[in-house]
Amino acid sequence: MNNSEILYLYDAKLTNPNGDPDEENRPRMDYDRSINLVSDLRLKRYIRDYMILNGEDIFVTGVNGEPVTADKRISELPDKSEDWILSNWRDVRLFGATMTVKKDNRTYIGPVQFNWGYSLNEVELLEASITSHFSSSESATQGTIGKDFRVKYSLISFFGVISGNRAEKTRLTEEDVKFLDKAMKYAIPNLATRSKIGQYPRLYLRVEYIDNKTMLGDFRDLITLNINENFKDVRSIKDTRDIRDIEECELDITKLVEKLEKERSRINKIYYFHDDNLELTVNGEKARDLKEVLSQFNLIEIE
Repeated sequence: MNNSEILYLYDAKLTNPNGDPDEENRPRMDYDRSINLVSDLRLKRYIRDYMILNGEDIFVTGVNGEPVTADKRISELPDKSEDWILSNWRDVRLFGATMTVKKDNRTYIGPVQFNWGYSLNEVELLEASITSHFSSSESATQGTIGKDFRVKYSLISFFGVISGNRAEKTRLTEEDVKFLDKAMKYAIPNLATRSKIGQYPRLYLRVEYIDNKTMLGDFRDLITLNINENFKDVRSIKDTRDIRDIEECELDITKLVEKLEKERSRINKIYYFHDDNLELTVNGEKARDLKEVLSQFNLIEIE
């Protein structure tokens, strides 16, 4: 399998992308820069839950609806062989795992890895009190009062890699990678909860190279979020902290396009989806879609 690198953007509006249990479940933040953070584990959880939604059994899940240790999960298996594990658990083939099988510690380093996501815009938090109709105890006469924390708006960006060398060791298949592509498009909107509704995928690029050696680096360094000029005066948007909707911003991908064009001989295919609501610009000009700006590549749109 060849190497791939991934750029993934989704936005969050009046929702909590990734609560921090050490901070009363507030959205994770880099407060020094007012940047919203989302862990790679949160993104992987979406993908695993999408596997379950599609009727798959996976390694990182509970037993009979209850959370268990990795060892307990393994102990429930009728067949603990490596062949069975790698044949039946797609999440292990993608993300790897550490497990104990008959006192043998097995570690599979996942070929698919993401680093932490962060917002391309400065983010403000919204804090509100919420009241439940249910009391905290039998003797209490009033409902409980709690806190609800949300971001006003966050355009979150992730970067990921697929290692062709590691793929061999976990027996990752091309079908697995295509499933990953679809999960990146459909998992978040299909798995919305009360705290997660309001999140939508906006852009996905998986750049597949011609070999298992090429890596170009974090694509997020090559994109810039700007204010959509059409809304500066209408909505008094002065900087990205004031953005409240996808239509109020635009993504400059000039440097990314230049980088891909420069390395075109090392690129096999580009798998992608682009939400029309995210406006793209190249060299100061608005682009209708990725087909327009990357027409010289072998593009495959994810349906």
